[in-house]
Amino acid sequence: MWIKVTILTLSVILVFAISSPAQNDGSIVEKVRIRDLNELIAYVGKTEGIDSVSYDPRRFEYFETVEVYGITYLSDGLKVKGFLLTPKKEDRYPAIIYNRGGSLNWGSLTHSRASVGLGELARLANEGYVIAASQYRGNGGGEGQEEYGGADINDVLNLIPLLGNESRADTSRLGMFGWSRGGMMSFMTLPRTKSIKAVVVGAPSTNLIRSLEHRPGLARNWSMIIPGFNSDDRIDALFQRSPVFHVDRLPDDVPILILQGGHDKGLLPDFTLRMALELNRFHIPFRFIKYEGGSHSLKEYKDEVFGEITHWFDKYLKHPAGEAMN
Repeated sequence: MWIKVTILTLSVILVFAISSPAQNDGSIVEKVRIRDLNELIAYVGKTEGIDSVSYDPRRFEYFETVEVYGITYLSDGLKVKGFLLTPKKEDRYPAIIYNRGGSLNWGSLTHSRASVGLGELARLANEGYVIAASQYRGNGGGEGQEEYGGADINDVLNLIPLLGNESRADTSRLGMFGWSRGGMMSFMTLPRTKSIKAVVVGAPSTNLIRSLEHRPGLARNWSMIIPGFNSDDRIDALFQRSPVFHVDRLPDDVPILILQGGHDKGLLPDFTLRMALELNRFHIPFRFIKYEGGSHSLKEYKDEVFGEITHWFDKYLKHPAGEAMN
């Protein structure tokens, strides 16, 4: 049995003091089928860096076996954009919420530079998963303004009832997958729901204070989206969004797989190692894999990484009974 020590401070409580979801949150108000690159371009336009030159059509090969939809759903009463992917074969499948990285249009699920885009998610859905992913409020034509780990955490939480209304999604077997900023969103979401059974994070953002010191240029975007960033409360705003300081709030029965490139220049491996040490200190079940020479997106180990991700979700979502961590 895992033993967990809980230490609460006012700042830690504030991290999760986000407004309660509205009654109809999670309802889909628009659902558009997307079959190929041309239909994706038509759906989102070229504002997010998509065009036939910069985007490799081979990344859409799994659209043959997976139904892909652009969706608009309600979150705090706002119309938020996202995507829903499901295997074409009629069945009940485990479900996964994917949390994208970046901010604003950079890192968008449809951006050619996204660490994990629709093509990769379709490949994962092809393995037998229903996947829901949010662009977060204010992005991709959605209403509101993202807050980089503020009220937009509700945009992630509201994908749970959304999936619950999908006939092919079995939300009793629900996982979460996030990359970069999406890793931060995953860690911050976990204490607010008991629905998640397993988590995978890649190159997770865990300490925004250190990240800003390492990359001062981040201030440009963060000043536009993080409430309090331009005031004397800057450090507190970053502290609230830094999971490494709030590990004691994580559930101690949700296994976490962490993937990290040894040559990641954006989010240094040292930051992730510090998070791993904190997870160990609070007896959170996890596995940490560091890929030597790997970049932020781990493109050098694409197939190996995909194998680890599918093995983790298969183990804990498809075949959870009687299997221990190994």
